[in-house]
Amino acid sequence: MFFRMLAKAFTVGFKGKILLIVTIAFGASLATAMLNVSLDVGDKMNRELKTYGANLLVVPKMDALPAEIDGVDFNPLADRQFIEEEELPKLKTIFWAYNIVAFTPYLEASASDAKVNHPIAVVGTWFNKDLDLPTGERINTGIQQLKTWWQVEGAWVKDEDNNTALVGTTLARQLGLSPGESLNVNVEVKGGTKLLPLKVTGILSGGGADDDKIFVSLSTLQQTMGLSGKVGKVEVSALTTPENELARRAALNPERLTAKDYETWYCTAYVSAIAYQIEKALPGSEAKVIRQVAESEGIILTKIQLLMFILTAAALISSGLGISGLMTTKVLERSKEIGLMKALGAQSPAVLLLFLVEAVVSGIMGGLLGYGAGLGFAHIIDRTVFDTALTFKGLVLPLVLLLSVLLTLAGSFSAMRMVIRLQPANVMRGGR
Repeated sequence: MFFRMLAKAFTVGFKGKILLIVTIAFGASLATAMLNVSLDVGDKMNRELKTYGANLLVVPKMDALPAEIDGVDFNPLADRQFIEEEELPKLKTIFWAYNIVAFTPYLEASASDAKVNHPIAVVGTWFNKDLDLPTGERINTGIQQLKTWWQVEGAWVKDEDNNTALVGTTLARQLGLSPGESLNVNVEVKGGTKLLPLKVTGILSGGGADDDKIFVSLSTLQQTMGLSGKVGKVEVSALTTPENELARRAALNPERLTAKDYETWYCTAYVSAIAYQIEKALPGSEAKVIRQVAESEGIILTKIQLLMFILTAAALISSGLGISGLMTTKVLERSKEIGLMKALGAQSPAVLLLFLVEAVVSGIMGGLLGYGAGLGFAHIIDRTVFDTALTFKGLVLPLVLLLSVLLTLAGSFSAMRMVIRLQPANVMRGGR
């Protein structure tokens, strides 16, 4: 009898039931979309923000105090410390190796040209380097992966080509250079200067100080300076988690953390944890956090996650209010039926159970419908905002169904109270 009455409840007043399910589906669809996006929004936003440069700078620990002016390193060559180029693949062996998106080394020198009356910064780097890792894997990294906003008129320098260069647009204008032309500069080396003949493959527009520099392959500058296998610094772009109070304490001195806090910090992708692991992988180096970039990433991620939470909460509250109104109306419409059931001997808990089961079934149906619609919304968000394909997350469906059922039960609270308080005698006389 119970199930017959339950089935009748879904066939009689079908339009009202459809409206209730659609209302539940509205909240469930937005919850699905927000959950699908927000569960990995940190990684997606991090990848977007990584297109704007590195958030870690690795330098020799015992290097002299920096003396860089307008992009030119004025440290005496004899006083400078270096990192071994052959050690760099170890960056991809740390605990958070897969969070390191790209890295590139730099070797810098000061040079001169008769056409300009100021020192010229010559930078040796990897452009698009195929790198073999100790794990046996092979990756592709370099400045082209690190500084994706750079625009080059002409062609990029190839790592295997010697004596080719990218010239910054400001410097190229001063020297009257264009792609395909030649350039000779005198590079400062230990004990004097050395002529470096270059062929300009492209004109670089990168913004800021980079537009005043000459970029050559790392091997070219190493050979010119007599510093085979040496690099001056390494820029690293890593996917990170926004820092909190624990990360800030660890950044001061990780050794002072308790064992539990240390494990939590080390196993979370905080920028300070990644910097610490890099220093362990490259002895004699110091990994400095580029605070402006790292903190900006954390602020942006936190605000976006808060916005998603507020949107989801607003949608669920709106659906809950709609459910409350629809369920109350339904109880009022069926008051005579409820009164008759009570008059025939049905106890209030039994009548209440019938309505609760109706609410749960409606919640599940609305949740399933909303889940399907929400996947469509999530796909649109992923494509238009992050330019990525939708990734299905198994956790979302049970969460959405649970939220839908809880939302329906919460919205039905006032209607359930009416079911309990309704008196058969009042209903039969036309009252409530």
